[in-house]
Amino acid sequence: CFKAAKEHKIPEDLNKVLENKVLETLSGLYYVNMSVVEMMCVHGADAEGIVSKSVSSRSDLIPGVYEGGLKIWECTFDLIDYFSEAEIHFANKTVLDLGCGAGLLGIVALRGKAEKVHFQDYNSTVIDEITLPNVVANCINEGSRMGSGDHRKTSKPPLKRPKKAECSPDALTKCRFFSGEWSKVSELLLSSNEPFLKYDIILTSETIYNPDYYSALHDTLAQLLDKNGRVYLASKVLYFGVGGGIYLFEKFIEEKNVFRSSIVKTIDKGLQRCIMEIAFKDS
Repeated sequence: CFKAAKEHKIPEDLNKVLENKVLETLSGLYYVNMSVVEMMCVHGADAEGIVSKSVSSRSDLIPGVYEGGLKIWECTFDLIDYFSEAEIHFANKTVLDLGCGAGLLGIVALRGKAEKVHFQDYNSTVIDEITLPNVVANCINEGSRMGSGDHRKTSKPPLKRPKKAECSPDALTKCRFFSGEWSKVSELLLSSNEPFLKYDIILTSETIYNPDYYSALHDTLAQLLDKNGRVYLASKVLYFGVGGGIYLFEKFIEEKNVFRSSIVKTIDKGLQRCIMEIAFKDS
């Protein structure tokens, strides 16, 4: 299924973006409460109908329909921790948060003074109701800064009433938002009349759960990554019931012979998880 690509413009009235949203924090990052979003979607904010389909099928993944963007998956926080540990610098870089969901990875890059941050998710509802509000919330709440340590211990009570938007225009003008299937988003970017600079850094978390998507993901990385760029990918070792996992994707990359990859961190708490760094072989 090739879901068409679409760019989502940032509304002029930023207060409307956060209307009816409840904000929470993890490690100083603001994000909208997903349960409230789901409730609003049931009452008409979801043109795709992904919430009702997810509820009726009792599934977090419906291939070609809904690809998991209504949840924040645990590997996201593994990757955020790794940025700090490995001293990954985003200043003056162009960054893509691929399969962004809540967009927390891109928000960290934005706070790290990235020059441009683009966000992509398969579902337009996720971009409109979750990603965009999260980015706006983190721009307007300037007093908040990314914390360190266990994100679960730094969680604060929900903020019932988001602050009125006093956003630094500079931060939001760095951002663009896209929905659609990876290959279609690549086409949209590469065929644009505007000059397109390839990404210095591509961030992606929990996107290799389905081996059927490996070819599309690999091609997208090959098309959009700068020749000297880096991909940071976070994943579980194995996705039970779906079949994907870090070692299967590592083998896929090796067979394609375009990139070199290395597993730079392994997390053994609970279900084993890994972080992989990917770069072009000739970089």
